[in-house]
Amino acid sequence: MTDSQSQGRCGWCGTDPLYVAYHDQEWGVPERDPRALWEKLVLDGFQAGLAWITILRKREGMRDAFDGFDPEIVARYGEEDIQRLLADARIIRSRAKINAAINGARIWLAMREDGEDFSEWLWSFVGGQPIQTEWRDFRQAPTQTAESAAMAKALKARGFNFCGPVIVYAFMQAVGMVNDHQTTCFRHAQVRAMAGHG
Repeated sequence: MTDSQSQGRCGWCGTDPLYVAYHDQEWGVPERDPRALWEKLVLDGFQAGLAWITILRKREGMRDAFDGFDPEIVARYGEEDIQRLLADARIIRSRAKINAAINGARIWLAMREDGEDFSEWLWSFVGGQPIQTEWRDFRQAPTQTAESAAMAKALKARGFNFCGPVIVYAFMQAVGMVNDHQTTCFRHAQVRAMAGHG
């Protein structure tokens, strides 16, 4: 029995204190704030091809570099801002991913101006409530689902990038649209209780 299992956690988070804190406090908690959801989607896009712990270690620096992931500010970024970001060692320095973040901010604002709630729209793919799963081992969870494929397709149709079905499923797990804490994890029941009724 590994140390993480003996403590009743999902096996994926290991023992890195940053990862454990993320697992214990954030992962799987239902997120309804439209701005926070956009930030997480951007971070998941930046993760493409990398380990999530890499993003966690850079998250605070990225928040600072991207003006707190305020869509209204990020949407106005131009070439000067892109050059500033490409020179910032605190972030993942990928022009394609930076451009995707800026583009995503503009789409987010356009949706809001059209009276669409980004949070309600995303949550509609799971019927507005978290999907509850019953995996005894985190490795039993899928890497993508029909819901993540549908959301990815819809995001791409809107013009978002770095949002394939696998990235989107990781996003859905993280923001609590699906409770994929393994059943032996102490957070499984806690996160289930957060689902609420509405």
